[in-house]
Amino acid sequence: MSNLKQKILTIGGGRGQFALLSGLRDIEEIEITSVVSMVDSGGSTGRLRDELGILPPGDVLKCILALSPYRDIACKIFLKRFVSDKRLQGHNAGNMLLTMLSRYTGSFPRALKALAEILEAKGTILPVTVEKATLVAELTDGSRIFGEEAIDIPRGNQREKIRNVFLVPHHSDHISVYPPALEAIKEADYVLIGPGDLFTSIIPTLIVPNVKKALQATKGVILYIINIMTKFGETHNFKAQDFVEKLEEVIGKKVDGIIYNTKKPNEEIITPYIEQKAEFVEFDEDGEFWKTRNIFSSDLLENSSGNIRHDSKKLALLIKDIISRRDKV
Repeated sequence: MSNLKQKILTIGGGRGQFALLSGLRDIEEIEITSVVSMVDSGGSTGRLRDELGILPPGDVLKCILALSPYRDIACKIFLKRFVSDKRLQGHNAGNMLLTMLSRYTGSFPRALKALAEILEAKGTILPVTVEKATLVAELTDGSRIFGEEAIDIPRGNQREKIRNVFLVPHHSDHISVYPPALEAIKEADYVLIGPGDLFTSIIPTLIVPNVKKALQATKGVILYIINIMTKFGETHNFKAQDFVEKLEEVIGKKVDGIIYNTKKPNEEIITPYIEQKAEFVEFDEDGEFWKTRNIFSSDLLENSSGNIRHDSKKLALLIKDIISRRDKV
């Protein structure tokens, strides 16, 4: 490998980005930049956005924590929720600190940079936009659902499939990308998309104007990390090919490679997910569809928490191996 560090760009939001960045943080040969979704509308994040008019801090906070060498203790402190004060109840310390820093500096990106400095984060966190917007999902029956939280948690046992998602800006007739995010895509050696909820974490980042164009123009290798499980209301009955086809439809370009988990969770762990209408994402490697895409597969399942998620260390090891043999990608 060259002595020059490889520039790794990640795209997404939510728990998937936390798992990915937690593993990438410890790879010495790379420089990390993460472009993060800005449509989170649930919990503390949603309240702060609605009450104080700031950009949603939840996803970017988790990304900063993931890249900190003090991650474990920092998570305990910054993700701890207030309980005694009625106004603060339900908020966590990290969201409140980002809110204060944002208002004091007058800039959400400067607030992120300040918190990253405090926690000595080993990478750069960029919001995909610094303009407020609401995520809207259009279903196959023509109805619409407003807000990431409402899309993320379907009501009832039946819901039409999502046909499309789009962003509605709050204060103008359009939404603009944060320019450093485009520069990061342009300069990336590798672009890692996912893991994360396809319609509420990944696509909302990709549909911000000019992100698609930047991805089409980048010389970096684009790799899509496919989710381990489907999600009712978003990707119900999706196979691996469905995930990839939808992603490629959005970016208007074939991805260079697929990263997926081969280890199926045991019955005890997977049963509660099945009860929530989630399914293990099936992958037929021999299908014609995969012949023009590189496939990188391994046991990426995290075994200690009882939850079905990507293991940070396993995922990082596979990505490190991919980087080490770039000429084969």
